[in-house]
Amino acid sequence: MLEIQNVYKTFFPNTINEKVIFTDFNLTIDDGEFVTVIGGNGAGKSTMLNIVAGTIPVDAGRIIVDGIDITKFPEHKRASLLGRVFQDPMMGTAPTMQIDENLALSSRRGEVRNLKWGISNSEREQYKKLLAELGLGLEDRLSSKTGLLSGGQRQALTLLMATLKKPKLLLLDEHTAALDPKTANIVLELSDKIIKENNLTTMMITHNMRDAINYGNRLLMLNEGEIILDIKGEEKKNLTVEKLLNQFERLSGEHFSDDSAILG
Repeated sequence: MLEIQNVYKTFFPNTINEKVIFTDFNLTIDDGEFVTVIGGNGAGKSTMLNIVAGTIPVDAGRIIVDGIDITKFPEHKRASLLGRVFQDPMMGTAPTMQIDENLALSSRRGEVRNLKWGISNSEREQYKKLLAELGLGLEDRLSSKTGLLSGGQRQALTLLMATLKKPKLLLLDEHTAALDPKTANIVLELSDKIIKENNLTTMMITHNMRDAINYGNRLLMLNEGEIILDIKGEEKKNLTVEKLLNQFERLSGEHFSDDSAILG
């Protein structure tokens, strides 16, 4: 479902601040895989996600989603193939619009809009049903402005919006990092439920080792722009934070430097 082929990326080339992120980087994610990605600061995990999303262009290489070469597609043109939930709960919704209006925008993604555009009663009933499954009471607040919701409620709504049209690839960009632990757990459980029910191919960037181990069926660890660990199946099921740290230190020859990832 996703192929990253021979990708090169350098920030600030030919300057004193030059930073090489990827050199001939490759990754293939199969249809239906739920991949968690972890790594220390500067490992390249967020850059990888932004390259797939189209936020950051590649210097060389190809990005292919479901057989379609999207390397030169602008970010908005990738919207029909990708769903994304950001780290900041404020980024995934339009705060001055109502909940039902936000959902309507998502349901019409990629469609031609005209002056007759509106929300039908049947659509509102559909939105109520979908919101009720979140278990946050939002089904009774369709006319509420999204900006009045809590961070957790907005993130859950963003998740629903990102998956409403069942994207080819769902990108979760540390989407619980800004939430308190209890709310983060609720959003993670909702994510896992929606991904499994819709068999969505998913890449989840996380700073939390326990979450990387407990969710998904494949785990990648990046270090200095390279995949140093790729674990799936029974091996992933038997992982612990201690085992993961030991493997990282053995393969990289250094200690894992991101304490928030270990303690998270």
